[in-house]
Amino acid sequence: MKSKNFKNSFLMLALFSATAAMAQHKYVNTPPEVSPMQMKPEMTEIWEPEVKVITPAKTIGNAPSDAIILFDGKNLDQWVSQKDVSKPAAWKIVDKDYMEVVPGSGAIQTKMAFGDCQLHLEWSAPDVVLDGGQARGNSGVFFQNRYELQILDSHNNRTYSNGQAGSIYKDRPPLVNAVKTPLEWNAYDVIYTAPRFKADGRIDAPARITVFLNGVLVQNNTTINGLTLYIGLHNYPSSHGEDVISLQDHDSKNQFRNIWIRKL
Repeated sequence: MKSKNFKNSFLMLALFSATAAMAQHKYVNTPPEVSPMQMKPEMTEIWEPEVKVITPAKTIGNAPSDAIILFDGKNLDQWVSQKDVSKPAAWKIVDKDYMEVVPGSGAIQTKMAFGDCQLHLEWSAPDVVLDGGQARGNSGVFFQNRYELQILDSHNNRTYSNGQAGSIYKDRPPLVNAVKTPLEWNAYDVIYTAPRFKADGRIDAPARITVFLNGVLVQNNTTINGLTLYIGLHNYPSSHGEDVISLQDHDSKNQFRNIWIRKL
């Protein structure tokens, strides 16, 4: 008899404990009135972190408040010679407005290193047309000192498609030819995504680039297949991090102005 009472007491205690546990965890064993539950606007609102405020330029194409000014016509303080990085850039400034390639002086490169970025750059081919093909207003802007966005006077100037202005040189032709005459200024607006590498140095995600030339889309989130090579297939032979942006001296008196960049 005592044993039966003990068993009953034990069962009641166990049932009470289970009920208390269920009450503690607030288990729901009845369906909601509306299933699935009705969404509320605040369920999809993101409040933190707050979006950073910057001041855009009053004139489209000029630098916003958070941009790094690489060249504004005043000096070449942000650049050095690629032949000898301990020396200043040897290109000349004209009319405190633009810089011009000094043929034979060599490429110039930024003092700062960059990876993912937004770049604005304005360029013009020499005013006088002396040559054709690749000899006509040839230069280039290299991202991470490796991947070239071609600069060329492609106005009425036939050459191979992946070598004309707006191309990723010897890699990807532009979607269209939107180059102005040699007497006018062209503008590049670029979104560049640097390549990512695995821990063992192999490529994980190749570089990608979007380019507007004079407001016209010429590269649409394009994959860059590797190092810019004049001969041979492009590839990614080794991993690297941020690096400089360089402008090419290709024995042509190209001109550059209003260069600014934003790290992304």
